[in-house]
Amino acid sequence: FNCYTLSFVDFDTIPCFASDDLSLVVSKLLFLQFYGEINQHLCYFELAKKTAKMRSALLSLGSLLLTLAVVGNAYYQKKQFYPSVVYITKSNPSMGVMYIQAFVLVLMMGKMMRKIFFGQLRAAETEHLIERSWYAVTETCLAFTVFRDDFSPKFVALFTLLLFLKCFHWLAEDRVDYMERSPVISWLFHIRVSSLLLLLGILDYFFVSHAYHSTLTKGASVQLVFGFEYAILLSIVVNIFMKYVLHTYDLQSENPWENKAVFLLYSELVMGLFKVVLYLLFMTIMIKIHTFPLFAIRPMYLSLRAFKKAVNDVIMSRRAIRNMNTLYPDATAEELATVDNVCIICREEMSGSGSSKKLPCNHIFHASCLRSWFQRQQTCPTCRMDVLRVPAPTPVQNAPPVGVPGAQPQQPQAPNVANCPNTAPVLMPPFPMPFCK
Repeated sequence: FNCYTLSFVDFDTIPCFASDDLSLVVSKLLFLQFYGEINQHLCYFELAKKTAKMRSALLSLGSLLLTLAVVGNAYYQKKQFYPSVVYITKSNPSMGVMYIQAFVLVLMMGKMMRKIFFGQLRAAETEHLIERSWYAVTETCLAFTVFRDDFSPKFVALFTLLLFLKCFHWLAEDRVDYMERSPVISWLFHIRVSSLLLLLGILDYFFVSHAYHSTLTKGASVQLVFGFEYAILLSIVVNIFMKYVLHTYDLQSENPWENKAVFLLYSELVMGLFKVVLYLLFMTIMIKIHTFPLFAIRPMYLSLRAFKKAVNDVIMSRRAIRNMNTLYPDATAEELATVDNVCIICREEMSGSGSSKKLPCNHIFHASCLRSWFQRQQTCPTCRMDVLRVPAPTPVQNAPPVGVPGAQPQQPQAPNVANCPNTAPVLMPPFPMPFCK
């Protein structure tokens, strides 16, 4: 579907558009206006996409021409390979061109790996990647200020590689989360995700091991930061792999897996605790041997907040499930017969055999579906009532008598203070209070 799809539609051949009725003519005009707006937006989107491709091609071509010019000029002046390399490394403009070419090569490699492991990115994945990349670049610049004594081309290359791998960790996390919302998962998806997680896990473990041995042999250096960062990335890979296994098992099972939400909740709790411990150790070590790591403040705060949320979710979910098991009654067959007996969570019919629960708001769902729902949020799936703040349902005392047509529920009456001894007329507060009869 593009901006030229509807351009060849003859609207006069459609019976309702070919009519001379005034209402149909107005409908035709509104449809054509709506179609024109959609067509305009689609054309603008395609034009922006083509413009971005042209800019990328021009940037790659320009950097390649500049690199060839720099290398050719150095070889023309020195006539030999080694003197040419020394000439390029001693010239700041030449090194600037080389840095630009290296950046372009990293972008091209990233696009190639994205095509291999992800195919076409969704709009949400692209938005999350751009948003996280800005913060990561800012934190990298702060790290440059902390380790300005170790600033070198190798140092810049290591941080660029770290940022490059972080992007693929974020994309892998978003893609695995998409499994829960996708109705069909192909074998190509499983091959891509499993191979990417395996590759990222191997790289993270290699860099953690390299940083550990480098710190033992050469002492505390910038490798301590890289080891910490790759340890965090390795924990992210483990968390993504656990989610992938749970989602895959749930997709392969015929019936919905009730305990998946429980495993997801506790896995996030454990990995959140691991991240918090890592950040605390890193902050302590950096303060003792170097300086205060300003670049680690934001990720540490986010990890603490995520861990606090995970702990709160575990406590609230257990409380909601306990209330469901002890306070909420089972739905009877008569109650299910008077309402729609389809559970809106799983879209399956409910029976009165004790497998359904009635919430205080009188909405009925499967007990297993509510258990999974309360693992994530403690509200009614229909009316969003907080199940932790509302007491258990009580029988209505002022209900109209059964079988009496037109009977209205009895309105609450004000207390008869005239019959109460030693009382004076007072204004009644807007909340109930005990009174004498």
